[in-house]
Amino acid sequence: MAAENGHTAREIVAIRRADGESRTLAASLPRLVLEARRIAANVIHGLHGRRRAGSGESFWQYRRFVSGEPSQNVDWRRSARDDHLYVREQEWEAAHTVWIWPDRSPSMAFASKRARDSKLERGLIVAFALAELLVAGGERVGIPGLMSPTASRSVIDKMAQAMLHDEAERPSLPPSFVPSALAEIVVLSDFWSPIAEIRTMLAGLSGSGAHGALVQIVDPAEETFPYSGRIEFIEPEGFGAITAGRAESWAQDYTARLALHRDQIRNETNRLDWLFTTHSTERSAAELLLFLHAGMQVSKSGARSSTIKAGPAA
Repeated sequence: MAAENGHTAREIVAIRRADGESRTLAASLPRLVLEARRIAANVIHGLHGRRRAGSGESFWQYRRFVSGEPSQNVDWRRSARDDHLYVREQEWEAAHTVWIWPDRSPSMAFASKRARDSKLERGLIVAFALAELLVAGGERVGIPGLMSPTASRSVIDKMAQAMLHDEAERPSLPPSFVPSALAEIVVLSDFWSPIAEIRTMLAGLSGSGAHGALVQIVDPAEETFPYSGRIEFIEPEGFGAITAGRAESWAQDYTARLALHRDQIRNETNRLDWLFTTHSTERSAAELLLFLHAGMQVSKSGARSSTIKAGPAA
């Protein structure tokens, strides 16, 4: 019980700190967007085309006039070019849902001396800031299994309160649910779960046609394995402990296993046309936020570049 209470206290502190820092980060984004060549301009203005016909201001395509529909739909200027009648269709521009999953499992509490934040704090900061900006742009944001999608301007407060009153177990990966085909999902986790579990998660989330991004948040010590001598490593999620007599002798095998695990995740996301990136907590949270906005904009245009897929890896 004492350990459980300690974990809860750490999470409360992390949520409160992330609340304040995410607001500062969100407030600075317009300046950051200008410096990054306005990569998030469409998100901020809330004009996200859905590449299907509907009410909107942007031209999408001409199509043939169908007998029986109102004649006022005909675009006479375009129809005058040949022997057919055409209708000018507008692109559907409407709010859609972005599901954000910040991993709050015990492994996320880790922080080494080189880190700016714990993995938990960094994930919450980015989740809150991203939600604030998406709502400001006219989108709806939800947390799978925890908070229904909302367009409330107090979205950060709603997210924080939902987490603070959540008494359920803290899973590493989002619960199984079926997002709409137009939804986007952002999963912020250290992704130390077995690749089979990650593969199952991706299959479930992408089955309806939804797209998203997996962001692996790691501590710099998890990237470089800077340990030497006799070290006891404790698995924070109940899988015991292991002692290394000469920890430095494990470094090569560790980095090889890390690279393999990332390659396996990347293969799965590439196959589904999702984004995947890694983010070290010694780097700037603003950098990750801008990357996510850029990735979401590219996904809406239908052209994902290899540069975006590579991401701001440490």
